[in-house]
Amino acid sequence: MSTEAPSPSKDTEHRLPSTEEFVEVQNSAEFGELRRSYRSFAFPLTVGFITWYLLYVLLSNYAGGFMGTKLFGNINVAFVFGIAQFVTTFLIAWWYSRHAAAKLDPKAEAIKSRMEGGA
Repeated sequence: MSTEAPSPSKDTEHRLPSTEEFVEVQNSAEFGELRRSYRSFAFPLTVGFITWYLLYVLLSNYAGGFMGTKLFGNINVAFVFGIAQFVTTFLIAWWYSRHAAAKLDPKAEAIKSRMEGGA
């Protein structure tokens, strides 16, 4: 009975890139484009959402009369804004997932496979 771990199959073997290769890829135009695609999507949405969240907090603290305005039944402006925070969070996550699958993942996978395969 052998106690050795089975060797990985040829399909799962990956070459480990050197430090120089990582630096070379980091400085490449392709990686720069990947980083630009990520930043041009994530940064504006992050700033927008933080602004939207801070507006909600500030209105809750300093505009109690406005936030307490009843819209219908016991539903007031503060409740609608609060629910909108959750909806916005899920919409941004869904939108980012679609953006990543369409624009970021293919570029990242191409870089990864080239580095692991040495192509």
